[in-house]
Amino acid sequence: LVCVAEPLPSALRCADARESVIALREGQAYHHSVSHHFCYTNTRVPQWHDIWTRMQIRVNSSRMIRVTQVDSEEKLEESSVWNIVFSFLKEKLNDTIIEVDLYSNKTCLKVELLEAGTTYCVTLFRRFDPKLFLVFFLGLLLFFCGDMLSRSELFYYSAGISFGLLASLLILVYVMSKVMPKKSPVYLLLVGGWSFSLYLLQLIFKNLREICRSYWRYLLGYLLLVGLVSFGVCYRYGPLENERSINLLSWALQLLGLLLMYSGIQIHPIALALVVIAICTKNLECPMRWAFALYRRVQSARLGPTPPRLLTEEEYQIQGKVETSRALEELRNYCRSPDFSAWAVVSRIQSPKR
Repeated sequence: LVCVAEPLPSALRCADARESVIALREGQAYHHSVSHHFCYTNTRVPQWHDIWTRMQIRVNSSRMIRVTQVDSEEKLEESSVWNIVFSFLKEKLNDTIIEVDLYSNKTCLKVELLEAGTTYCVTLFRRFDPKLFLVFFLGLLLFFCGDMLSRSELFYYSAGISFGLLASLLILVYVMSKVMPKKSPVYLLLVGGWSFSLYLLQLIFKNLREICRSYWRYLLGYLLLVGLVSFGVCYRYGPLENERSINLLSWALQLLGLLLMYSGIQIHPIALALVVIAICTKNLECPMRWAFALYRRVQSARLGPTPPRLLTEEEYQIQGKVETSRALEELRNYCRSPDFSAWAVVSRIQSPKR
């Protein structure tokens, strides 16, 4: 109604804006050669069999494009200072994957072409993701084996080297921010600090295949250098020996395991229920053992004492020989010990010759 009340050019623009928002459907491909806005409205309630199901929107293009995700149609036309800043930081790809939450009501995105003559395809699909299962299994392993891993030297050195490899880029950016002049234009990119470093890590992991193929020599040298330095630092301080430090590491691993378990399952109630079951299973081990011992004691008290089994004649002779030989051997060892006083013992014996 608002569009009709306006003059004709504005109404036409409004109609074009409405037509540019295309509704996405699962399993259907949308091919276009101009910039468009896309929205997906979720009408399906997640079920228990969707625990490791992932929904994604994939955008393939012949040339570089920019894809921006928003939560509603109203935000597609909005532009702020932060959106302009982040548009420069965001990478421009010709193969973009956007994760869609199973519980989200609506997910919208806008595709902006950077070059004329670019064609692209937008596809929405739902599939089983083995990575979610691996994340859940890793969390389960960390939660139940955290006590053992916190005392393992192999885990200590492996975790130290891995952490050194991941943190080296963050340290490099931090050193650059300290050395770089304050008035340098590149310093504006380092204002975000760790956020910009995390963005660089994300950019590296997304282009890891291309980096390994083109710059494998430099990558191998970097891994060897940082790995040796990390191993040297871990060897210098050594594995954890303080019991409280070991407990802190164990608790941190268990907490990380719970977080991985929860994030590895897409259905939130099922994830929360499995986390509670894991905590109860791990912490109720001692009470269950006590309850079983109490049950056995009650059963034995109710049934009464069981009479001891008598030995047979053959068992009695064998036991006599074995016990006599053992007692004589213990007596010989005691007599040979330096604590044995022969004169004190002989003086108390009635028949020393015997």
